[in-house]
This record gives sequence, structure tokens and C-alpha cells, in this order.
Amino acid sequence: MSTLTGTAHDALSSACEDVREGRPDDAVDGVPVGLVARPGTTEQVAEVMRAAAAHRLTVVPRGRGTKLTWGLPPTSADVLVDLSAMDRVLDHAAGDLIVEAQAGTRLADLQEVVGQGGQRLVIDETVPGASVGGALASNASGPQRMLVGTARDLLIGITVVRADGVVAKAGGRVVKNVAGYDLGKLMIGSFGTLAVVTEALFRLHPVPEVRRWVSVPVADPARAHDLAQAVVHGQTVPGALEVDWPADGPGRLTVEYGGRPDGVEGRVGTARALLGGDASVSADEPDGWSSYPWRAGETGLKLTFVLSGLRDVLAAARDVGAAVRGSAGTGVVYAALGTPDDVPAALDRLRAVCARHRGSAVVVDAPAEVKRAVDVWGPVPGLDLMRRVKDQFDPEHRLAPGRFVGGI
Repeated sequence: MSTLTGTAHDALSSACEDVREGRPDDAVDGVPVGLVARPGTTEQVAEVMRAAAAHRLTVVPRGRGTKLTWGLPPTSADVLVDLSAMDRVLDHAAGDLIVEAQAGTRLADLQEVVGQGGQRLVIDETVPGASVGGALASNASGPQRMLVGTARDLLIGITVVRADGVVAKAGGRVVKNVAGYDLGKLMIGSFGTLAVVTEALFRLHPVPEVRRWVSVPVADPARAHDLAQAVVHGQTVPGALEVDWPADGPGRLTVEYGGRPDGVEGRVGTARALLGGDASVSADEPDGWSSYPWRAGETGLKLTFVLSGLRDVLAAARDVGAAVRGSAGTGVVYAALGTPDDVPAALDRLRAVCARHRGSAVVVDAPAEVKRAVDVWGPVPGLDLMRRVKDQFDPEHRLAPGRFVGGI
């Protein structure tokens, strides 16, 4: 990495005081980093990006580093833009139900601030310590996506820095103002390949007075499917409907309700009648709630499908030895596979069943040998359009090159 010392280091240091050489623990999914710049403002990010552009350096943004092994490794990472110093909640307008935060702000810290006003950002912290920017870049979502959707449904304004250092903003502080909102949608799930997100503005929701979880054991995929359908069509307006389906043995279906005590009590009663006599009620989150089913060293998958496909997806997962956890109410679940040698065949099987139910199977995280052996993203509609968007935002392909679908 000696080629990045000297003039490039000096240029970055002029843009941002906190610049150092990359260390082994800065590597992005095994790819070594040349220099690390830690800006504190959007303006400093812009200066760093201009300096990197002048020296034709590749750049990878990092929030809190909780999901750097997701997707594919970048083809190179000359400069790591560490956004952890941009960790402030800039504004909480409780009367307007909005909050604005810098990209490096931990979701947990943001929730603590808005929680003081009896409000919440309905985005689950699926990985402990995750940042606002990381949640947007990876399009992470958890159980509550059934209640209000994902980050793209809550984001109303965004500030980004393009590869050439130009600052761009979209959206506004009024919830109904959607001017330029497509920029925000483009950034979500782009893995830092289009621009560096520096600030985000979200709409909030009130914290429910009470929350209750109604759980029932399910012995087979058909039972899980039938009960999930009963809840979805039961008009109880659940906040979440999760299935936890281990690689072997019985699983569990859990419904979450929140709101005023009297209303929740009535909905819980209806849910228990729908789920049967084995259903239990708790005021505490079940184990594993809003977390992914895989452990370090395992392969994590994201499986999507229309709701009528739940039975087949769970059956296929059991056949290939995958543990599944996720939303039976939206058709987005996550699966864990343990043995790397078994992943290619298992992935093919799961892709086939998801495709049959108008969905997909994507490798979210995996050991390096698995990523080399399989197509991480699988068939992706609209790839040509995605490539044109990449060319517009990052013509030289210097931003997180290769991390996204199709080598974008």
C-alpha cells in the first residue's frame, strides 16, 4: 500500500484531519484497505471524495462495520471512508414526527433520543451496533417491516456525496413532501456503490403503550402456512408475524401487537382464537426476535416469495438443512446454512422454490469459499438499468467497485 502514501495521503489529510494507513482490521471482506479517512461532516466527506477522485482512488464507505462482509468483496479499496465520527442526531422535531441524523449514528442511539419524546423509528436493529447509513446501504429490515414497510417507506430526505465530491440532497422535512425521493430509494440497498450517504431524515411513529407477543408451536410447514394465512386474513392488524423454523424439529409462529392496552387485549384474544389452544402470550420479545438465524462462519440467505409460497419454502429449507427466521406476513425470511460444501446445491434448490413463488434467494453473508463457488445475487431483473444508473452516478466505477450485483 506504499503507493497510497505521499501525495494521496497529503491530499486526503488536507480534506480531513483524521487520516491514517489501513490496518488488517480495516479490511473489507478480506480486501486490504490503503488509507482510512474519518470525516466529521458532509463537507469533509465531499473534500475527501474530491481528493480521491483527483488521484483516481477507489473508495468504500463504512458506517459501524457490522455488515462489511455482506454482498461481494470490492475489487479494490484504496480509501475507506469511516463515517463513525458522524454520529449525531441533528434534529428531532417531535411535533412533526421526524428525525434527522448523520449516517454514522447508531440506530440504538437514535432510538434513545426519539424515545424520550415517546416516539420510535420503526426500523429493527437486526445487527447490534448497526448505523443509520449501514441500515440504508444494506436495506436491512426485521419483523416490523410488516407494520410500516422498510426503510424506503420511512425515509423522507437524504444527503449524499457523489464520487466526484458533489453534495446532493433530496426530499424535505415535511412528510408529504416527496420531491426528489427517488434518490433516497436508489441509495437504499446499493451497498455504497452509487454515493456516500451522510445524513438521513425519517418519519417517526409513537411508541405503543403496550406490546404483546402471541406464539404457537408449529410441527410442519403446512401448519405454519395455514396459521400464518389465518392471521394475515384475520383483520387483527399485527405489527409483525414471524416464523422461526429450525433445521430440524418443531418451529414457532409469533404475532406481535402494539398499541393501547384495551385494543391490544382484544386483538390478542382474537389471535389466540385463530392460533388455537397451544398459543401463549408474553410481554417480552421472544428469543431471536429481529435477529438473523446465521452465526459467524455460516452462510446467510435472504429468501423472498409471495405469501402463498410459505409452505413450500419451509419444506425446501428443511430438506436442505437450513434454519429459517423471518416474516411470514410479508414473504421475506432469512436462512442459515452451515457446511460450505452443501451450499451450492441447497442454494439452487431454494432459488428454484422461491422463483416458483415469484421471489428470489440471495446470499447475504458467507465465507469466502462459498462466495467463490456460487452466484451470490442470482438472476436479477433490470440489471442493464442498474448498470446505467451506476454509470451516471459513478462513471469511473470507483465507489465500492464490485460489491453489488453484476459487478457494479
